[in-house]
Amino acid sequence: MLPFRSALLVTSVVGACSGSPSGVIGAPEQESPRPSLAGDVLFIGNSLTAANDLPGMVESLADSAGEARLTTAAVTLGGAALEDHWAEGSALRAIDRGGWRFVVLQQGPSSLPEGRVNLREWTRRFAERIRAVGAEPALYTVWPPADRRAFFGDVIESYRLAADDVRGVVLPVGQAWLDAWTRDAGLALYGPDDFHPTVEGSYLAALVIYARLSGRSPVGLPARFALPTGGLVEIAPRTAALLQETAAHVVTDTLKSAK
Repeated sequence: MLPFRSALLVTSVVGACSGSPSGVIGAPEQESPRPSLAGDVLFIGNSLTAANDLPGMVESLADSAGEARLTTAAVTLGGAALEDHWAEGSALRAIDRGGWRFVVLQQGPSSLPEGRVNLREWTRRFAERIRAVGAEPALYTVWPPADRRAFFGDVIESYRLAADDVRGVVLPVGQAWLDAWTRDAGLALYGPDDFHPTVEGSYLAALVIYARLSGRSPVGLPARFALPTGGLVEIAPRTAALLQETAAHVVTDTLKSAK
């Protein structure tokens, strides 16, 4: 069996999307497998999950917090929708191994009507398999390309509906990006291709995911830390503080609106 973290990654974008001095420093040219294939959180997605080793960021941030340890594994396929993962089969085999607390699902923005229908249909199918092993589905809300920023609301709504369909957890990363820009319009969250995230964009995503899945505040988490597979993430302290406060605020608002 191929390692979850690297089995299906078609295009490596780790460290390639940061246009700022901060970022992933000294990362290996090729991803190496984790020592263990089991863990608490399984990520299923495409290059928006693989970029900058988002699952590794979540694990490292949780490890730094001590009390809320989360271990992670991932099945990623470049450009894939959930339907593609279902057909390929590795994601289903990973789910069926069991031992997960959460399985995080992600595909493209899904802002158009047909994309929304597709996301909701395949989220329902995956949720049945996820709950069959005692885990909870979570939807990683992404973002549109930079030239379609007007569609942020549609992306957010598509993922909210998909999560509601299966009584799953919403991971409001897209909303966090929007809120971060209200605090600092100059934040570089998009990478050079105007779609994949910079390291700062992935760091904000990791903060949101950590906070929502652990139930703990991300404020005070480190701005500089090692990834489980090698490499060092380093965010400017002032930017890290802003992103932590943004993530905390967005997660809190999401929980309030769910009540």
